[in-house]
Amino acid sequence: MHFELSADHQARKAFGIELGTTLNDSLAAAPHDRTWPHAAWTAAAKAGLTGLLIPESYGGQGGDALGAAATLEGLGYGCTDGGFCFALGAHLWGCAMPIALFGTEEQKAALLPGLCDGRMVGALAITEPEAGSDAFHLRTGAQPTAGGYLLRGHKTFITNGPIAGVTLVLASEEPARGAHGLAGFLLEHEAPGSTRRGPVAKMGLTTAQMGELLLKECFVPATRRLGDGRLGMAIFSHAMEWERGLILAPVVGAMQRQLERCIAYAQQRKQFGRPIGQFQLVATKLVDMHLRWEQARWALYRFAWLKQQGRSAFREAAIAKLTISEAWIASCQDAMQIHGGYGYLSETGLERELRDALAGRIYSGTSEMQRQVIAQWLGVG
Repeated sequence: MHFELSADHQARKAFGIELGTTLNDSLAAAPHDRTWPHAAWTAAAKAGLTGLLIPESYGGQGGDALGAAATLEGLGYGCTDGGFCFALGAHLWGCAMPIALFGTEEQKAALLPGLCDGRMVGALAITEPEAGSDAFHLRTGAQPTAGGYLLRGHKTFITNGPIAGVTLVLASEEPARGAHGLAGFLLEHEAPGSTRRGPVAKMGLTTAQMGELLLKECFVPATRRLGDGRLGMAIFSHAMEWERGLILAPVVGAMQRQLERCIAYAQQRKQFGRPIGQFQLVATKLVDMHLRWEQARWALYRFAWLKQQGRSAFREAAIAKLTISEAWIASCQDAMQIHGGYGYLSETGLERELRDALAGRIYSGTSEMQRQVIAQWLGVG
């Protein structure tokens, strides 16, 4: 394994950079009022980003894991809106990919084209008020009834929830069986018995719409039970593997952009008669930022390479999620320190990057949970 991207993958990264740059204008106003940036989403969909890795027969781009990683890394370099990149990842890895992997032919034919062309936004509803990291003790239940199921429960922290056309809901058919009693249900917009709340105000990632879902005798047809058989545990595991492994791919690009910006600033900003980059303490911060970016990139492409081989990468997904999220926070703090008082000003965008970065320790499983996953692989968890 090596990290020299093929010419095709380099072209995909360049494409992501170009597209991300063009999206910035339409995204500029959205973070301040928490409105969903339809224009940017439509442009991303037209360019194929909403269907990465989905087979072409269903309207997707096909492609491979390395190509997806390269495209999204480029997107994060070009696009300065972390919330939009995060929302795109939630759509892809939390909803579209599970349908592509586990859906029946009818489900894939009915739902994937709309998810790929941007007509529908996808969401994944797992977390509940009393079950966040402990996802296998969900209280949302699914009771069989004539022609389908009745869902009862309360889901929270649903990225894309308020605007989702399709929400994959994880619920328990047999609570006594724990994780083995879970199943996935494809809830379409305005389903009877469902109530959406949000978007909620957040510290960062403000473009990404986040909300709640109340399910009170919500009827879901049997044809919208994801896949054949009780696959909830497999659906959860695969969704988390892809999400943890690739949802921070744009951050790797953003880290490169931030590092280049800080180097340029350290070269031109003068104090005591010389560029601040010549001071060892500033230079050390830049070196640390470079090392973190290299480590983050390694973790990302290690995961993508394994998936390219068709191999399981649950541990590597946890390593990627933990490595990139923690590195991004540390580098954002260093970037602000290098810029001094200017870094604290909203107009520079550095404080916004830090606010966005802090969420990376929480979503898709906290940093503590990633350490627990890795510890179990080491035989000590």
